[in-house]
Amino acid sequence: MIHNELINRILSSIILISLSIFFIIKGDLFFICFILVLLFISIYEWYLMTKNTMYKLLGIIFLIISFYSSYLLRMEMDLDYIYFTLVLSICILTDIGGYIFGKIIQGPKLTKISPKKTYAGVFGGFLLPLIAGLVVYEYEYTEEIPDSGLYFLIIILFISLISQIGDLIISYFKRKAKIKDTGKILPGHGGLLDRIDGMIFVFPICYLITIL
Repeated sequence: MIHNELINRILSSIILISLSIFFIIKGDLFFICFILVLLFISIYEWYLMTKNTMYKLLGIIFLIISFYSSYLLRMEMDLDYIYFTLVLSICILTDIGGYIFGKIIQGPKLTKISPKKTYAGVFGGFLLPLIAGLVVYEYEYTEEIPDSGLYFLIIILFISLISQIGDLIISYFKRKAKIKDTGKILPGHGGLLDRIDGMIFVFPICYLITIL
């Protein structure tokens, strides 16, 4: 069961990441249409998941702000798609690291909000993007990466932290709704919100950081 779930998760991740990279690099109308589709799917899943009218409204407003922030990060930053891709990659690696470490090591549970999440998963969620960040900084140094390696690692840890908190927040609402997944659109992942739960919190915060 776990083996099949992992295969489905990997395959759907490859497809989703490949599509995302294509639209991110293309930019312009391609990227706008892409995030609009994702926004509508996310709003639909959130609307079905939440029963409280106030939560529905606040969640929809937040999703619109989040996706608009992702648009601004991609289209209006000086580094073009480089910065956006960096943020996205950290979120993805955080999710993968948490999943792998949580499944292999398991150990004590993190919280009742999300019974499958463990302390080992949290550690893996920080470790994998950090390792990838060190490799990039050491062997693929470019002018786009900040001069300070310590600053670069702090940014990775911060983004990873926000991503994991976002994951827990969506897990809380899933638990309140007594559902396992926000949808069934992605094999091995459930709904779209299950896949981008951390990202929708990261993008607005990263955009605020860039303009402050």
